Amino acid sequence: MTRKWTADGLLEVVRGFQPACVITAAADLDLFTALSQKPATADELARRIKADPRATAVLLDALAALDLLAKQGDVYKVPPDIAELMTADAPTNVLGGVRHQGNCLRRWDQLTRVVQTGQPARREPSIRGEAGDCESFIGAMNSFSGPMAAQIVERLSPLRFQRLLDIGGASGTWTIAFLRAVPEATAVLFDLPQVIPLARDRLTQAGLADRVSLVEGDFYTDDLPGGADFAWLSAIAHQNSRAQNRVLYRKICSALVPGGTLAIRDIVMDASKTRPVAGAFFAVNMLVGTESGGTFTFDEFREDLTASGFTGVQLVYQGEWMESLVRARKG
Repeated sequence: MTRKWTADGLLEVVRGFQPACVITAAADLDLFTALSQKPATADELARRIKADPRATAVLLDALAALDLLAKQGDVYKVPPDIAELMTADAPTNVLGGVRHQGNCLRRWDQLTRVVQTGQPARREPSIRGEAGDCESFIGAMNSFSGPMAAQIVERLSPLRFQRLLDIGGASGTWTIAFLRAVPEATAVLFDLPQVIPLARDRLTQAGLADRVSLVEGDFYTDDLPGGADFAWLSAIAHQNSRAQNRVLYRKICSALVPGGTLAIRDIVMDASKTRPVAGAFFAVNMLVGTESGGTFTFDEFREDLTASGFTGVQLVYQGEWMESLVRARKG
């Protein structure tokens, strides 16, 4: 233990929820988008977003205190740099990621009860509803993965495959990155029915829809599409127990052609399960959000992959967050 805590330092950390709540509430209300269209007073904005005037004024002042809004007299407006991040029509917006963190925050608030009972937090939809929360989650995955995708794919070089199987491929962020890296390849993106339209839209925008087959299904209950020589499992292993992962790895092994490769992107912990720090906190996120998910060491990955029919398991890269890479070959 190297950090020396003080009362002020500890309380400052505990108060960290306050800015997060302010920002995620503004994102759920789409407040920045409304203000970017036309600056407004609190009363004017409250009418526009159908909210309480007094509460809207308090929230706007807190956002201005965080320098996320500019306030001139009684009028609030969105600074250009914030508009690029927090308005729905900005191509660089991270609204999905912010809204998803708001959903996570509501589950973390139940951590005490989760630890007492061993059961995940109760899930309640945000004001955007279940469909909106699903869209936020998929948007968050693209916001988190998009900036690192090309670099992660490069770490797996040299890449040689003819057909990619992207398991739980969301809106296609990783399929796009792999197909751009291997121009002669095709892909199968496998995900839940409600996700497939989001993938179709993004792949069409990327000009790659003709190289991708979109397959609806649930990897917990359905077999995976066969015929691929390269499978990609990105940020999925942590939502499962080790036993669940062994079942999934066996499905992947069965779906791959002989000699095919599986690459896993996830957090890889050290033996103590305390480093990387972000991984230890992400284990808490899985505790409150899943029945049995967590974060795993490389030895645990290797044991489970080997037991599921894979050989040559190797740690390609170990990072501080969700950029670690494990690779294995179908035996």
